[in-house]
Amino acid sequence: MRLAILGAGSVGSTLGRAWAQQGHTVIFGVRDVNAPKVQALLTETGANAQATTLTDAATQADVIVLTVTWEAMPEVVEALGTVDGKVLLDCTNPLVGNQLDAAVNSTQSGGEQVAAWFPGAKVVKIFNQIGWETMANPQYGTEAATMFYASDDADAKQIAAQLGSELGFEPIDAGALQASKFLETLAVFWGQLAYGQGLGRHIAWRLLKR
Repeated sequence: MRLAILGAGSVGSTLGRAWAQQGHTVIFGVRDVNAPKVQALLTETGANAQATTLTDAATQADVIVLTVTWEAMPEVVEALGTVDGKVLLDCTNPLVGNQLDAAVNSTQSGGEQVAAWFPGAKVVKIFNQIGWETMANPQYGTEAATMFYASDDADAKQIAAQLGSELGFEPIDAGALQASKFLETLAVFWGQLAYGQGLGRHIAWRLLKR
């Protein structure tokens, strides 16, 4: 697949490197293609990676992966315009000052807001619940970390689950896109445990079943 990773921070770079190793074409969408950080990332990621503008990356890709901060979303919305028919993996959390954004009311999740910004896209909330360190290595002893995802589109869910499996996660379908609010709250709880309780960033979720 051709994957547009919008953003080249810790999450975007980690996902991009991992998927490039799986043989996908990774297109980083960034503000400045020539920035030293971006050039170093391309060197690390290898021949399957390239970088271009946000707009061009989204246009070229089969799947768009949002890894920018919530504050950066207005810029992304303006740059992308319409992305009708594209699968869009929403890895964002509606956080402002490490708190869930009050602008996203209790009846609408950040994932649903992303879908409202891109009404023609097939939005999947995923890769938002844990730190980038677990994305780089989801294996905890003999157990794989769980990655929950939510969407209204069955085909997009299958693609998201495949990409999660390729990273080493156990993907779990959490339901319709409305369930994004639970996954976003889970991300806040992860932060409370990691920082508030001092457990550190190398913690993850695992769903146990009988």
